[in-house]
Amino acid sequence: MTGLALTPELSAGPRQRIARRLRVTPRLAPYLLLSPFVVLFLVFGLFPLGFSLYLAFQSWQPASGLASMHFVGLHNFAFALHDPWFWKSLGNTLWLALVAGVPQHLVAIPLAVFLQSTSRRLRDWLSAAYFMPYVTSTVAIAVLFSALFSAHHGLLDQALGALARLPLLGAWLPRHAVDWLGRPDTIKPAIAILVFWRYVGFNTMLYLAALQSIPRELHEAAEMDGAGRWSRFWHVTLPGLRPMMYFAVTLSVIGGLQLFDEAFILTGGHGGADQAGLTAALYFYREAFNFDDFGGASAMSWLLFLVVALATWATGRAFREREGAR
Repeated sequence: MTGLALTPELSAGPRQRIARRLRVTPRLAPYLLLSPFVVLFLVFGLFPLGFSLYLAFQSWQPASGLASMHFVGLHNFAFALHDPWFWKSLGNTLWLALVAGVPQHLVAIPLAVFLQSTSRRLRDWLSAAYFMPYVTSTVAIAVLFSALFSAHHGLLDQALGALARLPLLGAWLPRHAVDWLGRPDTIKPAIAILVFWRYVGFNTMLYLAALQSIPRELHEAAEMDGAGRWSRFWHVTLPGLRPMMYFAVTLSVIGGLQLFDEAFILTGGHGGADQAGLTAALYFYREAFNFDDFGGASAMSWLLFLVVALATWATGRAFREREGAR
């Protein structure tokens, strides 16, 4: 009795046949592995970016559907440049970026130097504590700072009231409760305090990582040459931190000009009294979702992109000039 010879395709089971059909060649494998990222980037990154640029030249109200979209040219940009609220929000943003951003680095560098000088175990605990605000959820931050800045039973007002009863500080501190979130002259400092608290630990970790990359031999050589602690900090530590300073300051500039969450949390999304807490990103959000002007909001966002790009270029130029002066 003669049997029929089975081909490899017929003799293999269903799983083996599927595996052979799905076999990927070495040349195709890298593209297949990159495809999930590429698809996600195109859908959630590049497409929204391109669509916002397209919207900047259109007039569109989403409730009326895509058919209501029509081309208006540079009208949205002209409207933004003549809108006083756009300039007010941009001025608030620049104020917050400067007042909340500069102290972050002035405090983060000494904190990082202090952490570098502590024991490994203490350094780990303190690093986790400093970094905690950066990873804290927005909801928890809203509850915490609403209680802190409350006009009636806020912890900050209670602390200032207790200090005001001291003989030397009573003349400098308010004796009555301050409505931090209800007054135009105090809402920006309140937002700046929140931004500073949230990001100073992040910058501290950046500088700590940079400090650990500076060779110890440089400090030892400077000490053998008779350099004191301040001289070593000024001539060894700071030059070693310069690349990280450029990176951290650039992040602060970009993040400060795009400030949204903190202002939204403390003002309830409305900008506060006299719109003193209205940042540029918050105004764009309101322009789009409260006033249904997506074209104008898109044009303003691209104008803000130019401001961010200019500020980033100025930051890089400032660091390059200081490097060249050395």
